[in-house]
Amino acid sequence: MMGDMAGLEGVEQPRQRGDAAAARWIPSADDEQAHKALELFGDPTEAEVRLPSRPESALAARRITHCVVLEQWALSPQTAEYAVLLVSELVGNAVRHTGARVFGLRMLRRRGWIRIEVRDPSRGLPCLMPVHEMDTSGRGLFLVDRLSDRWGVDLLPRGKTTWFEMRASDRQLP
Repeated sequence: MMGDMAGLEGVEQPRQRGDAAAARWIPSADDEQAHKALELFGDPTEAEVRLPSRPESALAARRITHCVVLEQWALSPQTAEYAVLLVSELVGNAVRHTGARVFGLRMLRRRGWIRIEVRDPSRGLPCLMPVHEMDTSGRGLFLVDRLSDRWGVDLLPRGKTTWFEMRASDRQLP
């Protein structure tokens, strides 16, 4: 796992943030539930957090992301909203498509950027598919592509890390 973002390796998809129409969504869970998820699974800003590869883990990942981005990092509600949505998409892909028992969640911040990673034991690469207006599924990577500044996949000896990065110049780092 990479400790910083210099010399990024793997498949990378640089993007300019576009006019992606995404539904505004922030978890309805209160702060107490988010803090409980952090206590139960750990802080992904300190080390990779391992979550069971089950659909209900997406809720825990969303709560953790919301708490870290909005409270620990003091970033804007819109940044938190996008980060929560994109984590949900990456976790959903890891749970649905890899057959893993667990996946890892890691969150990194450096001046002006945040990076969120989801690691799983599959070496199968995600595929960005064309999206049509009436599609009811398959929009996950499309959203990641449109709402992040860049994203990619780093192949590992045992699995891969799918990640996205977003500019976060709302406030200076402490």
